Amino acid sequence: MVTPETEVVECDILICGGGMAGCGAAHEAAYWAKAKGLRVVMVEKAAVERSGAVAMGLSAINCYMGMKWGENQPEDFVHYVRQDLMGLSREDLVYDIARHVDSSVHMFEEWGLPIFKTADGRYKREGRWQVMIHGESYKPIVAEAAKKALGEQNIYERIFISHLLLDKNDSGRIAGAVGFSVRDPKIYVFKAKAVICAAGGATQVFRPHAVGEGLGRIWYAPWNTGSVYKLMIMAGAEMTQMEHRLVVARFKDGYGPVGMWFLLFKAVLKNAYGEEVEKKWADLLKEWLPYGGGKPIPTPLRNHQMIRDHLEGNGPHYLRTDEALQAMFAQVQNDPKKLREIESDAWEDFLDMTMSQALLWASENVDPAKVPSEVVLTEPYLMGSHASGTGAWVSGPEDIAPKEYFWGYNRMTTVRGLFAAGDGVGGSAHKFSSGSYTEGRLAGKAAVAYIYDNPQAVEAESDRVEEVKKALFAPLEVYEKTRPLTTRGQVNPDAFGPKQALLRLQKIMDEYCAGQGAGYITNAPTLKRGLELLHMLRDDLSRLAASDLHELLRAWEVWDRYYCAEAHMRHMLFREETRWPGYYYRGDFPKLDDANWKCFTVSRFDPEKSEWVLSKKPYVALIP
Repeated sequence: MVTPETEVVECDILICGGGMAGCGAAHEAAYWAKAKGLRVVMVEKAAVERSGAVAMGLSAINCYMGMKWGENQPEDFVHYVRQDLMGLSREDLVYDIARHVDSSVHMFEEWGLPIFKTADGRYKREGRWQVMIHGESYKPIVAEAAKKALGEQNIYERIFISHLLLDKNDSGRIAGAVGFSVRDPKIYVFKAKAVICAAGGATQVFRPHAVGEGLGRIWYAPWNTGSVYKLMIMAGAEMTQMEHRLVVARFKDGYGPVGMWFLLFKAVLKNAYGEEVEKKWADLLKEWLPYGGGKPIPTPLRNHQMIRDHLEGNGPHYLRTDEALQAMFAQVQNDPKKLREIESDAWEDFLDMTMSQALLWASENVDPAKVPSEVVLTEPYLMGSHASGTGAWVSGPEDIAPKEYFWGYNRMTTVRGLFAAGDGVGGSAHKFSSGSYTEGRLAGKAAVAYIYDNPQAVEAESDRVEEVKKALFAPLEVYEKTRPLTTRGQVNPDAFGPKQALLRLQKIMDEYCAGQGAGYITNAPTLKRGLELLHMLRDDLSRLAASDLHELLRAWEVWDRYYCAEAHMRHMLFREETRWPGYYYRGDFPKLDDANWKCFTVSRFDPEKSEWVLSKKPYVALIP
């Protein structure tokens, strides 16, 4: 094995992740850093132009207030998010995004993003919070602005950040990060006074619907491995809402989103017998008051209705795309141009962001204007930017955050100098692409302010750096040492590969942590058994083998997912209620319990002792 070269990079602010949140942090931090000549560096494990959840494009920006037209106010958005999360959200963080997000979207348009317009010049709405875009080039447009702001010399691509570093004189303060190149045998040590964790949430922690030849065909970005959570967990930052996974309705096998069809085309979900699921199971909502009685119906409760209908034997479930499009065609039957426009919008919805769905329809001879398309619920995902709230427990904005939620700098975690944005921030769901970018901007500005106030140098403990460097390439050593023990690479008595480890993790999570295969239900004994099996897997991960740098990346991505899995399972065990039916059910605590559990769950992992401590944080309502 080649001995890796080490490069040390000195900077003031380090941004981990080049997705939407990372690009927002880069653009904003670069602006404020100029006054004092601070260096801002962004590191991305892929290429910034096509990284993150927006890599393939989008057909809509899902978070836009429209304040200049008087369409929505930040208070309206707080009400919406609180309702969808069954009463629990960090309202200071949600409000902060809402009051700033429109300016981000306006910047996107100035940079060249095509946004649909109505006759009076407003952005064309898909739903109350969504505006339609021609978004295939959404990410390259945003990436270009970030790169120009930072300068090419401050962009480090195809480098996987595996560990954060703490100050040797103050273990509660950040000092940088370590990573390795996925192209060359090279280790990078980044020294920084502030770090912004803006990497992605976690997919493939659970066994997906698609297996075998379809392994990896999932909804959310398959390269989002939960790095943002693992990095902060291992640095000792407090994490919140790690039990709050996301399960969504998607077109079967292609995983195409259904939002545009529901909101713009007014398509209806029906079971195999032609019954409207939402109407048939409307009375189920009464069991989950007060949230079941509000509008809109919370996402988990819509899932709950679909699950109940499935258990009654009424599947498959279909989104009646045929009925919706035919109704729209009938309204413009004498206008060929309008007919083509409707048909074009229907296909572009997927060609802009989920081409696999359009390809699947074509391969199955499905014309959505003539036949319905099957819909299923996905496996769970851990993410803080969609209709879920996993992430770090961070400080809110000084002007509106209650004292319980503020400790100095906006979006700073409980580790000084460590900030989070996008999927990395807990308790502030429904930010999507534009909100994640906005949150990156907020974190970027706050990180610069932190360094203005704390200019003193930091230094990572040299022994820790050497320890991490040695661990990084260990899977390559394991492969070289164990290769003679077998004539077939996938069968080895002393080692196993990243894919084998991933499949083992997914099986545990699916069966013991309320995965799709378990009907999204679990209980305390099941979770405790799952933790036992997880710990056995953790012990075996020291024998991960990687034959090349690509497999080395996959090996460390297994570690990302492992820590996400353990945090998720521990949080689910700690919260003794079922707050989000349709996302998961605690069979031993099947009801909502506002008296004891209308609060945030918070965990902290002590890497020295390998111990987890869980506690509650109060929910504070800011908006009546």
